[in-house]
Amino acid sequence: MKTALIIGGGMAGCAAAHQLELSGGWDVTLVEAAPFLGAGVRTMWHGGHPYTFGPRHFLTQNERVYKYFNEIIPLRSCAEHEFITYVEQDNAFYAYPINMQDVREMPDYPEINKEIEEKKREKFIGAQNAKNLEDYWIGSVGQKLFDKFIDGYNKKMWLVDDCKEIDTFNWSPKGVALKDGPKAAWDEAWSCYPFAENGYDEYFDFATKEVTVLLNTKIDQYDIENKKVSLEGQEKAFDVIVSTISPDVILDERYGELPFLGREFHKIVFPTEFVFPENVYFLYYADSDSAHTRLVEYKKFTKHVSPTTLVGMEIPSHGGGKHYPLPFQWAQKRASQYFSDFPTEGVFSIGRAGSYLYGLDIDDCIWQAMLMREMLEQGGQTHPVPGEDYHFPEMQGR
Repeated sequence: MKTALIIGGGMAGCAAAHQLELSGGWDVTLVEAAPFLGAGVRTMWHGGHPYTFGPRHFLTQNERVYKYFNEIIPLRSCAEHEFITYVEQDNAFYAYPINMQDVREMPDYPEINKEIEEKKREKFIGAQNAKNLEDYWIGSVGQKLFDKFIDGYNKKMWLVDDCKEIDTFNWSPKGVALKDGPKAAWDEAWSCYPFAENGYDEYFDFATKEVTVLLNTKIDQYDIENKKVSLEGQEKAFDVIVSTISPDVILDERYGELPFLGREFHKIVFPTEFVFPENVYFLYYADSDSAHTRLVEYKKFTKHVSPTTLVGMEIPSHGGGKHYPLPFQWAQKRASQYFSDFPTEGVFSIGRAGSYLYGLDIDDCIWQAMLMREMLEQGGQTHPVPGEDYHFPEMQGR
């Protein structure tokens, strides 16, 4: 029987465990440093309310991933969900991503529309030749919408003084695709949340039921080139290693530490059944004066019944965990150095931290696990390809 080690028991690690089980013939060990599986997708409780660390609805355009997960954990549609953003200079909330329906209601619409029309005549040359996030957005929608929606938010989101420091932007919603409806970004996606009160939790147990799970456990030493680790005082070798943690940890920071941003997460219980308007799940704050980036009302996802409601507030920080890889070219290049040192066969690095990509969500983690299984069964190259989207070439353009 072939042996596999999975490092990390979040969504990516558990999905990988289940895909190996479906493939058959694997003896799998999963190592998790925390006392539970699920990482930030695990359901916690506060004031009698279920919540996860940050919003974790199931949003995907991948039909295969949706069908797979829905068969295991039945999903309830929350397609009605809305994001709204507070714009301080207008003292108004607008839908996000930016859409023309709201733009027409803005007090400076004539000036904004003039800039948009100029960008159309330029055929968005400014956006296509952009070297940073500021150029990209100004080249897409003009200076005024950039100032209202993008500039202040991204400065506090990434803790930078200037959006020109953000020199990757393929993860950013495309300003060049302004539509009329407030739900334009999600009109071709499944937006769901589990029916179960404990959210995704049952998946983690289901996916690892045939796996040796070691909680509260850390690997002492890595020899990734030979697919060996020191675990619980013993050196162990595996046929395949699947890592979901940051690659610099695996290779002892030989090129320097990979930077991440964390979150201060504040839980607030309000003495009313709901706080947000109907169908609004998220409140974003585009101003640069407030420290928080967004608020989430969890009952909108969970449908929890209570006379009170729980709202989560998120504040970016340099501490508070490794949640967001930085979208800077120098950091991405450093990550690519690490990936280039991984063996070309038998080692996978998946998930948001493992891929070192900000844009990965639940569905992407599952999709990576599915592709991993296919690569193993086909017997070809098994290492994720550095520099490609999600480090799997098959994921491009999906």
